[in-house]
Amino acid sequence: MASVKQVQVTFDCAEPERVARFWCEVLGYVVPPPPAGFATWDDFARAQPPERQGSSFACVDPSGVGPRLYFQRVPENKVVKNRVHLDVRVGTGLVGEKRLAALEAECARLITLGAVRVRLLPADDHNESCIVMQDIEGNEFCLD
Repeated sequence: MASVKQVQVTFDCAEPERVARFWCEVLGYVVPPPPAGFATWDDFARAQPPERQGSSFACVDPSGVGPRLYFQRVPENKVVKNRVHLDVRVGTGLVGEKRLAALEAECARLITLGAVRVRLLPADDHNESCIVMQDIEGNEFCLD
């Protein structure tokens, strides 16, 4: 049986670079170096055929621990709820009011980046609180 070596999370979107840069800010990720032979990503883009320019972008965890995020342009708009989403873990180990305060603080920061707050899911007998949000193209994610 083969073992998984790496995982990449792929987003379908209209504006790959814009969405990638949003997630860089959310997660503290960075844009990786351009491919070999290119000094900048702009140089790489200019070398592509016009229909491929701006069609994808990526960001990576600078520590090398988290998965690479890849953003690819698709022609259709988002029309239904995501089947997979990211949980941005800002409240790990916190409970009650301390957890809510951490979630609310991060929610406020992400709203300044263009995220949208959808709703608070309050703690119950099985789960701690989390905040459902959307990124700048409407993709759902949770502050957990």
